[in-house]
Amino acid sequence: MRNVGKFGLLAAAAVAGTLTVGACSNTSAEHDMSSMGSSQTSAASAPSTSSGQSAQAHNDADVAFAQGMIPHHQQAVEMSDMLLGKQGIDPKVVTLANQIKAAQGPEIEKMQGWLTDWGVPTTASPEMSNMPGMPNMSGMPGHDMSGMGGGGMMSQQDMAALQNAQGAEASRLFLTQMIEHHKGAITMARTEVDGGQFPAATEMARSIITSQQQEIDSMNAMLAAM
Repeated sequence: MRNVGKFGLLAAAAVAGTLTVGACSNTSAEHDMSSMGSSQTSAASAPSTSSGQSAQAHNDADVAFAQGMIPHHQQAVEMSDMLLGKQGIDPKVVTLANQIKAAQGPEIEKMQGWLTDWGVPTTASPEMSNMPGMPNMSGMPGHDMSGMGGGGMMSQQDMAALQNAQGAEASRLFLTQMIEHHKGAITMARTEVDGGQFPAATEMARSIITSQQQEIDSMNAMLAAM
């Protein structure tokens, strides 16, 4: 009987020891997991904070620039596509149309991305849907378009005329229209350079001023040679 009692005491001690070790082990594990969770939460929140700061680094002029320039670029691409679908177009004009598409297509995507990041719509106002090809930018700080002929945008009649033109006539009409179109874009870009805050937007605006002025000079030379 004494042996049985001694065995029972030893067994009880062993169980108690196991429970004590398990409890310590669980406490340690919980501590480690808590630490890991805190670290992961901190790491996950860092990009969000950075993104929030980036989204705030813009002003109304930047928004107006992107919202106005997107449809402006889209129309330039549409005009280029019209021309490239025709026969008998001056090779130099074809090269210019392809150049315009190559430059302005990626810029459209960049500006759409900015507006998405800023949480604002990609169009400036509902009126734009009633005025094909003409960005309505009235009421936006620093963007009074009343004296700018719609920022150089072509009307429905202008677009129809280009669509119906053929050969040399289409080449001349495209150049004439695109010169005015580029002038409007340059004016809009200068407004962004003067009042914008978002570095990438002001950088794009400066690029537009330089590249489109060069294209205007080239188009005037092409027209003079026709």
